[in-house]
Amino acid sequence: MKTATVTKAYQNAADFLRGDLGALEPRVAIVLGSGLSSLANTIEHPTAVPFTSIPGFPTTSVRGHGASLVFGKMSGVNVIVQTGRYHLYEGHDPATIVLPIRVYAELGVETLIITNAAGGIRSSLRPPTLMLIADHINLMQRSPLVGSVQKPEPRFPDMSEPYDRRLRSQARAAARELGLDVQVGVYAGVLGPSYETPAEIRMLEREGADAVGMSTVPEVIAARARGLKVLGISTISNRAAGMTAEPLSHIEVLAAARLVKTDLEALVHRFLRDI
Repeated sequence: MKTATVTKAYQNAADFLRGDLGALEPRVAIVLGSGLSSLANTIEHPTAVPFTSIPGFPTTSVRGHGASLVFGKMSGVNVIVQTGRYHLYEGHDPATIVLPIRVYAELGVETLIITNAAGGIRSSLRPPTLMLIADHINLMQRSPLVGSVQKPEPRFPDMSEPYDRRLRSQARAAARELGLDVQVGVYAGVLGPSYETPAEIRMLEREGADAVGMSTVPEVIAARARGLKVLGISTISNRAAGMTAEPLSHIEVLAAARLVKTDLEALVHRFLRDI
């Protein structure tokens, strides 16, 4: 996508959505990963807008992902909830992957809560469990910032703290109050769409990855370039390749998401009350 086209795309989408938002000024955007769309059902007085109605938004093709933005209040906070996402492996270019993030920034969002389903590499990360993301490793070999600068994004954004330490501390405190066993780790983002080989998992483990998935990293890069604070949450939906004798499948991912969604919903609501 050319620079002028990118700028026009997110500005047009933001202008369109302002008509649906009315007086609602969103503070927080929440991106929901595979099998996690039910969190949107907890929004008070929701307004749902399908991706296909929003200028520049394609639909998503991945099972277990919704395809809409839902506006409203959650635990007293004005939110935008994205019930599906775009992936590089679907054939989208990086600018399309992060189009929603740039739209949220245009709408005045300050905080991004981003979720995903991930395979557990570290031995303590057994499904189904939640992992707060402390850092990531970009192995997708693509960046949404390549090309001309999209003002007000800097040419070289700082990524020394991609996931906000204070927000993570608040999330851990919320988890303790709820009695949830929430862990912390490093997420490796890979291109996919095939699952990793056992040799690749051993490599990722040596490189410091605790979990692995096929999303999130481009969105976080764009969010940080826009100055949004990020809280990342992985739902550990399976053990990574070679960690068990079982073959990996997307069905397993969705089944694990169903088991952990209640914990995720409780954690997000409790977190929002203190944000």
